[in-house]
Amino acid sequence: MTKKALIITYYWIPAGGPGVQRWLKFVKYLPDFGINPVVYIPENPTYPIIDPQLTEDFKQIIILKHPIREPYRIASFLSKNKTKKISSGIIPNKRKQSFSDKLLLYARGNFFIPDARVLWVKPSISYLEKYIAENQIETVITTGPPHSLHLIGLGLKEKLNLKWIADFRDPWTNIGYHKDLKLSGKSQKKHRELEKKVLQTADQIIVTSPSTKAEFSVITQKPIEVITNGYDVEQIEKQPLDNKFSLAHIGSFLSERNPRILWKALKELIKENPDFKKDFQLKLVGVVSQEVLDTISEFRLDSFVKNSGYLSHTESVIEQRKSQVLLLIESDSEETKMILPGKLYEYMASHRPILAIANENSDIKNIVIQTNTGVFCDYSELEKVKQTILNYYNLYKENNLKVFPIGLQHFSRKKLTEKLSKLI
Repeated sequence: MTKKALIITYYWIPAGGPGVQRWLKFVKYLPDFGINPVVYIPENPTYPIIDPQLTEDFKQIIILKHPIREPYRIASFLSKNKTKKISSGIIPNKRKQSFSDKLLLYARGNFFIPDARVLWVKPSISYLEKYIAENQIETVITTGPPHSLHLIGLGLKEKLNLKWIADFRDPWTNIGYHKDLKLSGKSQKKHRELEKKVLQTADQIIVTSPSTKAEFSVITQKPIEVITNGYDVEQIEKQPLDNKFSLAHIGSFLSERNPRILWKALKELIKENPDFKKDFQLKLVGVVSQEVLDTISEFRLDSFVKNSGYLSHTESVIEQRKSQVLLLIESDSEETKMILPGKLYEYMASHRPILAIANENSDIKNIVIQTNTGVFCDYSELEKVKQTILNYYNLYKENNLKVFPIGLQHFSRKKLTEKLSKLI
């Protein structure tokens, strides 16, 4: 028997970046498991990144749209570029923040709780309450960030007799940039109260990492399921590998992820090994913070950089598969140990070796080791980073730089959707 599920998401085609991929693929495969998805999105969203090549064939999927009022439209009159960066999660370094930076961050953190899409909550509840009643929707799923979408689920749960699943692609109050929003004590309290109310009211919580599950288990007794991000079978022709010994970072490269340990290791290898210097290339694909670029300059690595900027999802996958080694960088903080970025799974599916650098307690460590897809280093292991790169380079010179993954099938988008369907 087919069930209906209403999925409330902010990010959807033509939005680019990782936020759109998770539910785009769930919606693609849910009908295979007897779930008929209805997708609710903003009619006029402010997406910081657009990917015009991102498409899916959703002939049988109903898409509902309702207007949204976003303060980013007003704030962009102050500084369009800064507003776009903040809305995409790129927060300027504290030492380099201008008055307008500080003003935008303060307003974002204290006037719009939990986030800048909160003005969409009440109109959405009113609109969806009628639609749900008329169309016999049994289950509502909200996905955040933006976490204000969970408040839509909360409002509908309080008004209607339905099942509500809250999907957390990232943590809420412990997300990495939260401490940078210049929150007042009152605002911090409000965030935590809303987070607690959502976690204790939803019928089912979904998270993307074991550490987030452990964190939320302290707050709620409601069932929590880990459904990670994953990879899809991309219909892309086999790609020739780069001629250069390319280390590639795909995706947003934010200031807090700036890995000085990596830049130091590369600088030393270039100084010590003339062949490495001749063959090496650092590929940056995606939005890169100015602080990261400045640090690369500080270590005199500029001449080795190929900075492509933002590319479409398809183009990014092609660059992954062409690269000799893939860089997975997370910041060295306890707050980010639960982050399992979507690109990790696409990296694994590309069958190129991964060099992962993150906090020593990061959930990334276990997945990279268990799947045999690369080497994990923490921020205290300079020599290990250096030796790993050198080992990869030697294999590259021998034309034998390969990876032999184990158990990747558990992270396929279709397999993960099957797990989701059982919760619905």
